[in-house]
Amino acid sequence: MKVASRAHVPPFAVMEILAAANARRAAGEHVLNLCAGEPSTGASEVVRQRAVELLTSGDLGYTEALGAPGLRAAIATHYRTWYDVDVDPARIAVTTGSSGGFLLAFLAAFDVGDRVALARPGYPAYTNILRALGCEVVELPCGPESRFQPTVAHLEALDGPLDGLVVASPANPTGTMVDAASLAELAAWCAEHGVRLVSDEIYHGITYDEGAVVATAAQYLDGGAVVVNSFSKYWAMTGWRLGWLVLPDDLVAPVDALAGNVALCPPALAQHAGVAAFSPEGYAAARANVERYAASRALLLERLPELGWTHVAPADGAFYLYGDVSSSGLDSVTWCARLLDEAGVALTPGTDFDPVDGHRFVRLSFASSPEVVREAVDRVVRWQATLGA
Repeated sequence: MKVASRAHVPPFAVMEILAAANARRAAGEHVLNLCAGEPSTGASEVVRQRAVELLTSGDLGYTEALGAPGLRAAIATHYRTWYDVDVDPARIAVTTGSSGGFLLAFLAAFDVGDRVALARPGYPAYTNILRALGCEVVELPCGPESRFQPTVAHLEALDGPLDGLVVASPANPTGTMVDAASLAELAAWCAEHGVRLVSDEIYHGITYDEGAVVATAAQYLDGGAVVVNSFSKYWAMTGWRLGWLVLPDDLVAPVDALAGNVALCPPALAQHAGVAAFSPEGYAAARANVERYAASRALLLERLPELGWTHVAPADGAFYLYGDVSSSGLDSVTWCARLLDEAGVALTPGTDFDPVDGHRFVRLSFASSPEVVREAVDRVVRWQATLGA
């Protein structure tokens, strides 16, 4: 029988590494897993307690396709509080994780054959979803010279028309950010050229420079921008599968229609419990998580000379360290496989994020505790020392 060509997308390698690490753990090995971008703490107590209450007495039937009104209102208040941006709750679509948000946004905004640009290295699901939908992905090679982020100069250098641009700040796998001025330049360029800007902001809140101004593309909705966000990272609610879109007016009705047909509505339990994430207790728990990531990040930056990695991306935000390990003489896939096999540490090869230069890079997630990160670095340093023996 026929299998659709759109289904032939590469698997997400990090999931394969995670499975291998879990298999080793099941066999009794002590494996340190720093390959997945998943906070180790899980949802805050206030969210979990609200879920318990809902399970015993709550209405967990279908919500509106765009999400429960109470949650959409809470998200709108979040934008006013954090960014001083007024967002009409009618422009907010609650989604089944940010993954569901990207699918809905891409379905609503792009046709088969449309050309959509994004940074390389970058999150592979952008590319795979777009190609599965019949779009042409235009990779922008973004290295240390642009802090691994796209610029207007990248866009001006392209041949042919463009229909969309995906920007992530802080980015996966690099952790680098687009500052407010650069985001404004990108948004203005997109508006002038009729290009749909899609801004991945799922790591907002996870930053380390107290003076950093984290900008949101929600300021540019009238220019056609789309914002994607999630409860998975800042609020550590990965398995709850809860995200949201902030939409320009022209995409609200299309996303509403698509959402109702694709999934009817996001998970009701996660939606109603998710409101509690915006409580003082919910924000406090999230801030405490960021403090843990900051401690792990500081440890990593202090020990970079021991690691000996080069071209390390500035870890402005998120919880990743992305660096070049090619001085080892191994490609990143072999490097990660041997590290897991010989030292019991799981990292992700850069080939997941960059098909051209990723064979040189690896990604380390420091979403675990500082104690786990410290032990992992000890193991990596000891193991690397054996490579030259």
